Amino acid sequence: MAERMPFTSGDPRAHRGPRTLAGSTILQIVPALRDEPAARAAVEVAVGLVQSGARALVAGEGGPLAGNLQTAGGEWIPLVNDTMNPFKLRRCAKMLERLIAKERVDIVHAHSAGAAWSALAATAHMPVWLVTSLGDTPAPESWLRRFYANALTRGDRIIASSSYVAGRTIGDYHIPRDRIAIIPRSVDTCFFDPAALDARRAAAFRIASRIHPNERLILVPARLAPANGQHVLVDAVKILVNQGMRGVVFVLAGGDQGQRKYVRAVAAKINRLGLEPIFRIAGAFNDVPAAFAAAHVVVLPSVGSSVSARLLVEAQAMARPVITTNVGILPETVLAPPRMPDELRTGWVVRPRHPAELAAAIGAVLRLDDTAYQALAARARQFVQFMFSPESIVAATRAVYTSLLARDR
Repeated sequence: MAERMPFTSGDPRAHRGPRTLAGSTILQIVPALRDEPAARAAVEVAVGLVQSGARALVAGEGGPLAGNLQTAGGEWIPLVNDTMNPFKLRRCAKMLERLIAKERVDIVHAHSAGAAWSALAATAHMPVWLVTSLGDTPAPESWLRRFYANALTRGDRIIASSSYVAGRTIGDYHIPRDRIAIIPRSVDTCFFDPAALDARRAAAFRIASRIHPNERLILVPARLAPANGQHVLVDAVKILVNQGMRGVVFVLAGGDQGQRKYVRAVAAKINRLGLEPIFRIAGAFNDVPAAFAAAHVVVLPSVGSSVSARLLVEAQAMARPVITTNVGILPETVLAPPRMPDELRTGWVVRPRHPAELAAAIGAVLRLDDTAYQALAARARQFVQFMFSPESIVAATRAVYTSLLARDR
């Protein structure tokens, strides 16, 4: 792979004259236009680019989102790039080089390692800015996968979905902080909207979970696995029961996905502590907005590094307070002291493997009167609309593009 040379405003490859987003051509590269985070992000950004007067190209294999892209005025270009085969990646790089020249592309945005590897080779000696988006998962352990993932750290600007991911990347690859922009994954705030939800859907979830009308439901939506900490929650609930908690039911939902031994261990612990009347172990649920709407609070008691906090964001979009642990990216998706003053709180963040702290947080939300609870719920919804809505994410991504184009002046 050719080494990408630094690209600055004084570079002889640079465009002449002022550059703005309107009239520019932006090429995004994704593995495929399937309903996956990278493709959803690319299509949302493409829609925003078209609205800004830019030309939006998205290259990748086909998928159901290709129609959404084209309907919005974007252009889909078939391109195989989701591979570690060096011969296929070189072929992809040659195709990209021709495409960039033909379509007069100003910015290439690679959303995956294969795309970044090919884009680096294609743009090494072209007057094009390169943006890369880091994955949500930690760096792969395989040396071959790390080799290809390294390409994601070599863009002119790098987008990380969280401060946690950015910090790990800066430490691992010694990247200057000002090259990284933190832009979280978006959540569909129209789909996750309590005002748009038919109350009968939430009622149906409560009935399926065997919750009486006068009982409050605490939902634990992550799959049952040791890293997700359901066993710690059981200890916390025992503390609350000993303190006199009544009228609350805990639903462990999300399925086991092969962790049957762990599920049996959690169920045995529940029975041993005499908590079976207030616990429900359910499978994965299909109507996610309804499950959140049915809950009084959503708890993710993770004890291991979490690669996604999406459930926390979706729950808050449905105006539900959340409780989680100080693990990985999780605390970045909740407003809570000490990072924020108590009057801005949208949930609680506790230390992992500390059932007493978890019990105290659950007890705190259960003790809120209706006025305080509704204010907390409203703040949770407002927080997600401000930080995680598609409109906010698109605006932040356009700002990255604009900052690069401004260097061409």
